[in-house]
Amino acid sequence: MNLKVKLNNILFLDIETVPQEEHWSSVSKEMQTLFEKKTQYQRKEEFTAEEFYERAGIWAEFGKIICISAGYFVEVEGRNQLRITSFFGDDEHKILVDFKNLLNKHFSKASNVLCAHNGKEFDFPFIARRMIVHQIELPKKLNLFGKKPWEVPHLDTLELWKFGDYKHYTSLKLLTSILGIPSPKDDIDGSEVAGVYYKEKNIERIVTYCEKDTIAVAQVLLRFNNENLLEAKDIISVN
Repeated sequence: MNLKVKLNNILFLDIETVPQEEHWSSVSKEMQTLFEKKTQYQRKEEFTAEEFYERAGIWAEFGKIICISAGYFVEVEGRNQLRITSFFGDDEHKILVDFKNLLNKHFSKASNVLCAHNGKEFDFPFIARRMIVHQIELPKKLNLFGKKPWEVPHLDTLELWKFGDYKHYTSLKLLTSILGIPSPKDDIDGSEVAGVYYKEKNIERIVTYCEKDTIAVAQVLLRFNNENLLEAKDIISVN
């Protein structure tokens, strides 16, 4: 694709989200009614709002972020090295503040961009909406008000793969498979995250899954640019 963005100017990321409450009965009556109205077209008549609540994590109004994994490139002895860090836990406010601090300290330059798979439709707006809910001032990279489309500092590997075909959707798992990239979905998938979080209470498993997605997005962008894929020794955790 001959992308003009330098690798070390990109922050790759992925988020994991869950419903704000484990059980429907813990949701206030007002929010239950609002959730029922919000999801009526997705549910149709196949599910009640209560049955559908396990999917509430995909909406920022009813879900919350439990993990943000971020990756960035550095060059070490002539090789690209991807460094991965994650913000996670039960305190969504702290996760968001810590992520904002990362953006402000290290990725606030005009040349810096954020990159995720389906990030423009999900990750970026979800993070921004949850920051507003928590009364956290948006960092520049997420505040898009008044920006022209070409001024938005976001890359989306799904959008790049569409090549202008807006009817086309390709999952990250499918994309990594056809491009010969190790699959990030070798343990759990997004539909299982809420169960792992609330029932297993295994946040470490979710963090590992989230980091694998972040690594996969970076690998996809390398393939788009006809560059060598990362080897295991090139991926470093800096948590």
